[in-house]
Amino acid sequence: MNILITGSTGFVGRSLKKHLSDTNPDITIHELPRNALAETENELKEVLSILKIDKIVHIAGKAHDLKNSTDKEAYYQINFGLTKKIYNAFLDSTARCFIFISSVKAVADNVDGYLTEDFKPSPATDYGKSKLKAEQYIQTTILPDGKSFYILRPSLIHGPGNKGNLVLLYKIARLGLPYPLAAFENKRSFLGIHNFCFVIQQLLLRNDIPTGVYHVADDAPISTNRLMILFSEGLSQKNRLLRINKNYIAALAKVGDKLHLPFNTERLKKLTENYVVCNKKILKAIGKPFPVSTEDGLRITIQSFIENKKI
Repeated sequence: MNILITGSTGFVGRSLKKHLSDTNPDITIHELPRNALAETENELKEVLSILKIDKIVHIAGKAHDLKNSTDKEAYYQINFGLTKKIYNAFLDSTARCFIFISSVKAVADNVDGYLTEDFKPSPATDYGKSKLKAEQYIQTTILPDGKSFYILRPSLIHGPGNKGNLVLLYKIARLGLPYPLAAFENKRSFLGIHNFCFVIQQLLLRNDIPTGVYHVADDAPISTNRLMILFSEGLSQKNRLLRINKNYIAALAKVGDKLHLPFNTERLKKLTENYVVCNKKILKAIGKPFPVSTEDGLRITIQSFIENKKI
């Protein structure tokens, strides 16, 4: 089986390549070079034909910029425009399956209760809106017989080699500093890279999973306070949770907005929001449990941080 992976140089793409190479020797993985992303649909179609691509995993995209320094149009050019171009090439090729990695942020930026596939999408950011626009194009385009698509909306993906909010929390724990946001009680969903790769592998190897949109998250949500405890345990340190007044923290975040500091209102929201994603639909479709639990997946990520002396 010939698989094409876009965005193969990023954290998720690299992890998926390694997982498939380690577990499925009969799969040949092809990558789309960065300069090829500027090619026309006909040129991309020719690439798919020459490589005899069977299935496509489209990961490449413009990630959400927490510093808000990204040109808004870039989200639409990449997350929508690029997806449209590759999907059109897929429709005109002999490839049979297209997997698009979207985001839960294409549905909502705030969640009251559990986020399911039944929610009416109402993204608030250009990142989420551009992902949703790509989803809508895929869903409204006529799908030829014999082809299938899967739109996956993962929650925050983490694992060895990952950078982002988890690294920031790890650095706080590693320095022995008290976690200052303990006054914020929250629950949020994460997605370990092992479980993400497991889902992709199932979609690639099987033909009995219905085409559609699926939310992907680990089974159990976790609080940021519990996450900090896991960091402390991994570092063999005494856990220190500091409950500072929420209003004072919010004021500091606003200062960060004005001064373009790493700690700003967007990052505060990421660290303290309630965002629980329901994974029942994907689990029912696959018919198998995820191989790694929420906390075990986080422990694997934390251990990778500890072993990486550069973090």
